[in-house]
Amino acid sequence: MTDRMGSVRWAFRCSSWVPSRSDWLFAARCVQPEEKERIGQFLFAKDAKSAMAGRLLLRKFVCDKMRVPWSEVHLERSPRGKPYLAAPVEDSKHWSFNISHQGDYAVLAAEQGLQVGVDIMKNSLPGSSSVSEFFRIMTRQFTTHEWSVIQSAGSETRQLAVFYRHWALKESFIKAIGTGLGFNLQRVEFHLPTEALTPGRPLRRTRMHLDEEEDSDWLFEESLLDEDHHVAVALGPAVKPVLPTPHLPPPENFTLLSFGDLIASASPLTEEDSAYWEDFKRKAEAPTRQRDSL
Repeated sequence: MTDRMGSVRWAFRCSSWVPSRSDWLFAARCVQPEEKERIGQFLFAKDAKSAMAGRLLLRKFVCDKMRVPWSEVHLERSPRGKPYLAAPVEDSKHWSFNISHQGDYAVLAAEQGLQVGVDIMKNSLPGSSSVSEFFRIMTRQFTTHEWSVIQSAGSETRQLAVFYRHWALKESFIKAIGTGLGFNLQRVEFHLPTEALTPGRPLRRTRMHLDEEEDSDWLFEESLLDEDHHVAVALGPAVKPVLPTPHLPPPENFTLLSFGDLIASASPLTEEDSAYWEDFKRKAEAPTRQRDSL
């Protein structure tokens, strides 16, 4: 598994993961007790698996890249929900990391010397409304320019794909700066490149305007993990720079990890809890009314 120096892009396909009893119980032992409890509260197995994968991705990153022993990794969340290392090690201040899970995947992006935010969106039909009604509800989340790009994309399927592309870009920026729902999303406007985004060929050419002026301090990597899953990675200047701003090589694809990769460095933190497996087995995989991808 190769990552360029100071940069990590990992993905795990949660929908393909059918954990055995031993896998699920071992995973549960390898996350912090409060996270294990939170994961156990999800109604559906799909959400529990995604949350578990997200925590394992974070711990693997801190263990493998920041050289903190698994048993000493203690992660907390900012008031806005962004994960951070509670007891920073000497080199930790150089790293920024973030995760996202939606659709079939959980993803992690990390970078040295830059702020990082990542968001993944699956192209899916709105649950209970038409596409036009869905867009009407979301009107205030996008600028006039962005809506013109979305609605000129062609078919409703293409319009939804461009909608989710813009949404992932906005969310990646919000997550990078650590701001929650109070941020007015119309303050940021994205200008997409003319070059098509295709699976296996990440781009870093989208530009952001903040408060109607182009902000060249921020870069945005975009990837299609497959035809249905769009990932955006926001890269911005560190709040308190401790390293020179890195010169970034071309963007790389996300590396798809297996469950074995996730737990390769893991060590149990708690005793086995057999009831945790019984509870997981009782969960339905996903809501029965959940609509499929496009």
